[in-house]
Amino acid sequence: MLMSTRTDDDRGGVRIPPAALRGVPVDIPALAQLVVRTVEIDDPGPLLDLAPDPSAHAWVRNGEGLVAWGEALRIGTAGAGRFIEAEHAWRDVVRHAVVRDEVRRRGTGLVALGSFAFSDDSPAGGALVVPSVLVGQRDGRCWLTRVTTGRELPGSMEPLRPRPAPDPVDVVFVDGALPGPAWESVIATAVSRIETGEVDKVVLARDLIARAAEPVDPRAVLRRLAERYPTTWTFAVDGLLGATPEMLARTEGGLVASRVLAGTIRRSGNDERDLALAASLTRSGKDLVEHQFAVRSVADSLRPLCSGMNVPEGPYVLHLANVMHLATDVTGVLADSVSSLAIAAALHPSAAVGGTPTKVAQAVITEIEGMDRDRYAGPVGWLDASGDGEWAIALRCGRVSEDRREVRLFAGCGIVAGSDPEAELAESAAKFVPMRDALTG
Repeated sequence: MLMSTRTDDDRGGVRIPPAALRGVPVDIPALAQLVVRTVEIDDPGPLLDLAPDPSAHAWVRNGEGLVAWGEALRIGTAGAGRFIEAEHAWRDVVRHAVVRDEVRRRGTGLVALGSFAFSDDSPAGGALVVPSVLVGQRDGRCWLTRVTTGRELPGSMEPLRPRPAPDPVDVVFVDGALPGPAWESVIATAVSRIETGEVDKVVLARDLIARAAEPVDPRAVLRRLAERYPTTWTFAVDGLLGATPEMLARTEGGLVASRVLAGTIRRSGNDERDLALAASLTRSGKDLVEHQFAVRSVADSLRPLCSGMNVPEGPYVLHLANVMHLATDVTGVLADSVSSLAIAAALHPSAAVGGTPTKVAQAVITEIEGMDRDRYAGPVGWLDASGDGEWAIALRCGRVSEDRREVRLFAGCGIVAGSDPEAELAESAAKFVPMRDALTG
């Protein structure tokens, strides 16, 4: 067995670098043995107010979820094998960890948060991070987990006090890889490729750069996102933060659920007008076709993993603060013991973020999109020692630069026959709104 090189970071954690994972098992005892303790605590208040520094991780929806900080261990992966490498390394970590869990719920005990690049060749790669401190809240119960390496016992089990986060200062926005008119030309190219029959659907993304006069504190951005979009999954993992409405894979007790979103219309701000817009969305041939492609791709990927599935015949309209989406919740009973991360890997990329046929659509994206998506539209979420967890698609998000003076925002649109470049540009602008507003107040 090849042993990985131990690398301690500035927080005292241990890193497993990608080079140590190339097709070989990882000898976790040679790196670190994690000592984990979880205890129940009184309600500590809003989770996002607890993080003591800007590097904190978060996974919060409707006020519940996880917030964490520090790094006990990091698993870094890259390339086409990034998911399976992370999965194998995580199993080794779990097998050798010493865990005292006094709460025993989803998200207690040993937990890792992770995010992964959209494409195999992206330098963004992927990471699973085991935090040093984690606070969780769900169904009226709250808990605190502390993790150390080696033989030392976790320290105080009292959570830290709330820490204020400063708002971003003097944020301006500039074009990313392509300005709007150039991106419209890319959309037109994609439509012509669809009309020739080369591909049925292709999802194209664009980026926007936010520049601030002072380093951005992600905690302030997360707080605003959670307040304005409480029904989405507000997340911060390894420099990627946002508020996504699309759950890729949620597992618990042998059950799996995946929420598919495809087909979007911007809200008007008038309730009666929005009801009419929602009705028009359910009748839109273009949006229904786009949605059907996405649902079919998720169902086809889940079917081999399930002994039974439920795929609704038609979508419903999901109302968010700024847009409405056609949505379908696909559920299933898992046939075998398979982790939430493995399921997320099997589902990625769905037609909702890539297109169909998958390989052809990805080739078109690589050829004409004109940028590296980084971890946008890749899986982001968490898993515990049992393999249960939640993985969403990283949408409505941004990647924070190392000096925190820039945040690279992303938005994408599904292109099918009949897509109008000008309308798609407007849709992408609407999808930038959550992050833009969170950065500017």
